[in-house]
Amino acid sequence: MDSSENEELRQHLEELRLAHRDLDDAIGALMDTGRADVIRIQRLKKRKLSLKDKIAKVENALLPDIIA
Repeated sequence: MDSSENEELRQHLEELRLAHRDLDDAIGALMDTGRADVIRIQRLKKRKLSLKDKIAKVENALLPDIIA
């Protein structure tokens, strides 16, 4: 992997992390209102979990393979 691909992955990783934080904030705000739509919160949580999986994949792509 060359440095430009590495930089693109790092940028994508940061975008995913930002989206994950934004979803976390949105879920918290909905739950704090006391009138939260349960289905909407569940959908946001699913999307957040999906982002977490994508973050893990990008992080694994950035880390070099270590042979123990």
